[in-house]
Amino acid sequence: MNREIDISGILPSIRIPTLVLHRTGDTLISIEGGRELAAGIPGARLVELPGADHLFFLDDAGERALAEIEEFLTGSRSAPVVDRVLATVVFEDIVDSTRRADRTGDRAWRDLLEAHDKTVRRELSRFRGKEVKSLGDGFLATFDGPARAIHCASAIRDSLRGFHVPVRIGLHTGEVELAENDVRGIAVHIASRVAQLGGADDVLVSRTVKDLVAGSGIKFEDFGAHALKGIPEPWQVFRAVG
Repeated sequence: MNREIDISGILPSIRIPTLVLHRTGDTLISIEGGRELAAGIPGARLVELPGADHLFFLDDAGERALAEIEEFLTGSRSAPVVDRVLATVVFEDIVDSTRRADRTGDRAWRDLLEAHDKTVRRELSRFRGKEVKSLGDGFLATFDGPARAIHCASAIRDSLRGFHVPVRIGLHTGEVELAENDVRGIAVHIASRVAQLGGADDVLVSRTVKDLVAGSGIKFEDFGAHALKGIPEPWQVFRAVG
């Protein structure tokens, strides 16, 4: 019945602002149908949404569609809500991974990486850390408590010693912006820069982390003040002992 309805002849008589939304890969109604509809209505605005599902509101395109409708009706879009949380950010990577890969060969290196990844994920699970993403020869993870993050980092380091895989790990606590499968913000950059200062088997933390775990019994050695790339002032860094 719908296929037999043709209203193309009365489209020019529509004299109100009109928004046409259509999926570019719509498998039920071709995008050409949406384009012809918009072309037939004087002053109509056409927005082509990516995807193939005719029911665009059932997937990620729904948010885009809502934003387009809001702007069409009000003239502006709401500012996106940024979800920020306090977290301890942990960067871990294998020391001199490129040189080790060249020396061990492709197959042996792949086996070593698999053992490394399995070990890191096991310890993250044990200490209730959240894996954000794998970095090829390392990991980015977050914790809701700095003490558990340090204990986890030390456990990762100690476990990987059995595979003769030296790692360096950096930690910092601060606000991070949650993104899809990622975290962002200055706290992430600081943790990364702190990790880069380390050598084999170093677990390094910023002063912020050290101050937050006061009274926990975790011991530290002064690692000095360092200029971190992209960070305005020097940061005091400490090595976790034990």
